[in-house]
Amino acid sequence: MVTAERHRRLPRMADSPSSSPPSTGPPGELTEATRDEAALTRFLRGLPGIDAVGLEQRATALAGRAVKGEAKLRAIDRAVSMVDLTTLEGADNASKVRALAAKARTPDSRFPDVPRVAALCVYPDLVAEAVTALRGSGVGVASVATAFPSGRSTPRAKLAEVELAVESGADEVDMVIDRGAFLAGEYGRVFDEIEQVRAACGPAHLKVILETGELGGYDNVWRASWLALLAGADFVKTSTGKVSPAATLPVTHVLLRAVREWRERTGQTRGVKPAGGIRTTKDAIRYLVAVREVAGSDWLSPDLFRFGASGLLNDLLMQRETQLHGHYSGPDQVTVDL
Repeated sequence: MVTAERHRRLPRMADSPSSSPPSTGPPGELTEATRDEAALTRFLRGLPGIDAVGLEQRATALAGRAVKGEAKLRAIDRAVSMVDLTTLEGADNASKVRALAAKARTPDSRFPDVPRVAALCVYPDLVAEAVTALRGSGVGVASVATAFPSGRSTPRAKLAEVELAVESGADEVDMVIDRGAFLAGEYGRVFDEIEQVRAACGPAHLKVILETGELGGYDNVWRASWLALLAGADFVKTSTGKVSPAATLPVTHVLLRAVREWRERTGQTRGVKPAGGIRTTKDAIRYLVAVREVAGSDWLSPDLFRFGASGLLNDLLMQRETQLHGHYSGPDQVTVDL
């Protein structure tokens, strides 16, 4: 994209890995929207607004649907398979990553039929440890990057984090957008940053964190979702989990609607990841109902929907045992996150 002169473009990266990246640029009619910053601004500001009242009413109505019996057990197993088991704390270390990797491989050693989780999400400097611990398991390794969670750093420093994660073996990169630039209407700057990170990811999938709790309303969440998709996101993600509010059902409805309409307009399928504040099985099932009703059944797969969570897995495992065996394990019977 040709940005305004005041917007310094991100430095170009070295050649990315030879395999093709998972996502490609916008096709057809949407190509014009990325021609330059003025076109991008016109497109984003021309998107129809979100009916906040209708959105919240529908989210509340869908959240009230009951899921019981065998359907609930299937939903629990599906939710387990969609978890990005996450540790993003200042006290993280190699020992903690190895412990969580063991849990990601075998969430409950008492019940080997429990699905493995989708991925383990860590900081860039711990990716190599996670890759070693998960080798051969089928569990992916995701890394946050670009000055998570604030997004406040230099372009070069942000891209260095992406390079470190990818070179260390990350399958997925979760970047954060520059919310200050977005809220100032500097859409070209945000687009360029996502585009450059996409290039740096090579074959790794890119999840773009919007930090919806800082965007000031559903219309901005809608615009930010489209901006991320136009720039090459494989997933749009609600939150870092470090800002309140984090994921909410209405906001996730907006992201689900964006990826549904993206596929309708382009034929390309993109994913959604709510993160932060999703702690119980009841929460997870409400999100799965939203996925089916807003985006469609195709998105009921870890390839297209993830939960960013740390404590959710424990509750899913306890509720699963209740469904199967008629009793509820105490937390001392389930391996807890360290």
